[in-house]
Amino acid sequence: MPQAEKSQVVLVGPQGQPLIQKTPGVCGGDACIRNTRIMVWLLVSLKRQGASDDQLLSNFPNLDPDDLGVAWEYCRQNPEEVDRAIKENEDDED
Repeated sequence: MPQAEKSQVVLVGPQGQPLIQKTPGVCGGDACIRNTRIMVWLLVSLKRQGASDDQLLSNFPNLDPDDLGVAWEYCRQNPEEVDRAIKENEDDED
């Protein structure tokens, strides 16, 4: 795989494991949980719309509570990026 297409790990766990990564050409290059295609902005948007953590975990069975905590932390650290992605994807629905 060419260097430009490799994943960029943007949030790392205490043992060096990738928690949040971005991959060009995958999910628009948006931040995703681990090696999934579950975008942080999607989880944040659903939470803002009233979904509980339990509902999110039920709807995304590949995630665990730690994954959600990482998503909320990434959003806290990168609010403009997450808000922009939510807005762009809301605009796509029109």
